[in-house]
Amino acid sequence: MASALLGLLLVGVTGVPAHAASTREQQWFLDAMKAEQMWQTSTGKGITVAVIDTGVDPDNPDLEGQVLEGKDFAPSSRAGDEHTDYDGHGTGMAGLIAGTGAYGGGDGAFGLAPGAKILPIRMPHPDEMGAFDGSGYFSKSIRYAADSGAQVINISMGGGYRNPELTEAVRYAVDKGSLVFAGVGNDADKVHQMSELAATPGVVAVAAVGKNLRRASWSQYGPEVDISAPGEDMVHACGGKTGLCKTSGTSDATAIASASAALIWSKHPNWTNNQVLRVMLNTIGAPTDGAERNDSIGYGIVRPRIALQNPGALGPADEYPLPDLAAASSALPSPEASATDAADPPAQEKSTERTASASKDNTMVWIVLGGIAAALLGGAIAAFVIVRKRRAPKAVPSPVTIYPPDPLQYPTPQHPPSPYSPPSAPGHNAPRDQGASPT
Repeated sequence: MASALLGLLLVGVTGVPAHAASTREQQWFLDAMKAEQMWQTSTGKGITVAVIDTGVDPDNPDLEGQVLEGKDFAPSSRAGDEHTDYDGHGTGMAGLIAGTGAYGGGDGAFGLAPGAKILPIRMPHPDEMGAFDGSGYFSKSIRYAADSGAQVINISMGGGYRNPELTEAVRYAVDKGSLVFAGVGNDADKVHQMSELAATPGVVAVAAVGKNLRRASWSQYGPEVDISAPGEDMVHACGGKTGLCKTSGTSDATAIASASAALIWSKHPNWTNNQVLRVMLNTIGAPTDGAERNDSIGYGIVRPRIALQNPGALGPADEYPLPDLAAASSALPSPEASATDAADPPAQEKSTERTASASKDNTMVWIVLGGIAAALLGGAIAAFVIVRKRRAPKAVPSPVTIYPPDPLQYPTPQHPPSPYSPPSAPGHNAPRDQGASPT
């Protein structure tokens, strides 16, 4: 079963060397998001982003000084620790988030939040963990990240079951003040199977858009999608021999969403996780058809530049702004009911008590019920009169504030096209590829 395959990297293609006269010219997403303009206000300094992945190489030229001590959950049989990237994927995600462009005297690859720090948490390879163990590894990693003070937790690995252990780990992280982002998956052109980790309540599920600001054909879709971000032809630092890769996937989009949160939080360090996420939703590039959200891109494409300029209403500091976490909480059994059951006396004792006081209780019940009935009748008559005089529709507040489109000016491509061409045919029963207001 597709949902049982754990630890699948959400990059749609293995990184290939990126060659050009200028690395920065290839990073179209930074130009689209007007990164240099944002960096005048915020670079993500003071924010720690946990990267739960295959490890992060701190010796990559564009990540020197950016990578903290972390945690290794890989088995002892695998060489190295959290600073040993056995695949190159984790280093790539860290590069998209916090790359400094230091390679070659400033001709390297930048991340969207070059001032942020990376907390590396290395996960086992998919072959090293079973279907159910995967959720356990993710749960441990999420809790470790939250306990280590990571404001943002980036999970660009798919898989796992939405079991109580994983759900509670996410809730724990949110309650500790973290935001958790995860990619929705890359198989929409083959099978419609959302990453169950991304669909876990409390996780911000991230889809990918291409340069045309529409859902990439391979990006998973569905009601679980919360937001989207650029994820196609992404040039970044990576763990390969060249130290530079070009990849496509919801992994990349997740890293950009995490970096966006870091930029906002860096400027407003006193905001809570709920307020940072609410501002991201306030200023998002909503679907162009006027809908509040759709299954292709969720509420829309992240726009941290607008969030830094005009964040909108912060809202309650302790209220998670997406509906899934509250819905999951309401579905849990009531602890009060269990406590009442445990406090009840044995059946034989209750029967004796009822027999001794039945006559007295019955008399009092009828007296009380008569009084209540009279009061309710009078109240109903008064309410009917008031309602007829003052009836008015009740306003339902929108969960997000939608801002008008923010036009982009894409740079003219200065590099050869990527050898990777994601399939263009939509998946079976895929929704119409709805675009969004630009980032």
